[in-house]
Amino acid sequence: MENCLIMKKQILFCGYRDWAKKIYSSLDNDIVFCESSDDFIKLNPKDFDIAFFVGWSSMVSSSWTDKIMCICLHPSPLPKYRGGSPIQNQILQGEDKSAVTLFEMNDVVDGGPIIFQKEFSLDGTLVDIFSRIILIGTRLIGRVIKDYKEGEGIKSKKQDNAEATTYKRRTPDMSEIKIKDFQEYTAKQLYNKIRCLQYPYPLPFIKCKDNTILYIKDGEF
Repeated sequence: MENCLIMKKQILFCGYRDWAKKIYSSLDNDIVFCESSDDFIKLNPKDFDIAFFVGWSSMVSSSWTDKIMCICLHPSPLPKYRGGSPIQNQILQGEDKSAVTLFEMNDVVDGGPIIFQKEFSLDGTLVDIFSRIILIGTRLIGRVIKDYKEGEGIKSKKQDNAEATTYKRRTPDMSEIKIKDFQEYTAKQLYNKIRCLQYPYPLPFIKCKDNTILYIKDGEF
């Protein structure tokens, strides 16, 4: 499908995570920025032509997605790894590569038509991984904005739902490393759990004597 947009209003960028803000700061300075759901609900979709949602966990209602083009950045090779905590879930599943995906939002979570998708490596620390996401995300969003401003059509392709996998958002209690884990998991699997839960995510931890907690900030494999 192809959607042709005529520039007449503004572009909105929604994102509150540090890496999302870094993408925004690298874009044109004529874009409206929103970093909280409280501020978002005060906005009117009629004031915008395009809205980008980057590192944004709050649900976006059909009052937006049915009226204007809402584009989400999801760090997974959609349709695989839809849902929450995509980076963590991919690393924990032993994936070596991922992708930055821009897709048009609809009523299916992470299920809208794909506009752009660019592969990147999951090697290294979360700092390394998010540096790649920031670089690629900036380039892809910049391309969409350029096409929009030049009156070019924004092409997208439907996802193959038969290939879709969905994972739930991880919770802090899932960061615990238990004694049995040392017997059931390989060193690489435990290392992956440690590196995918570095700051700003809930650090992996071990419960010790007298209800004390040992937090693990880093590991080596």
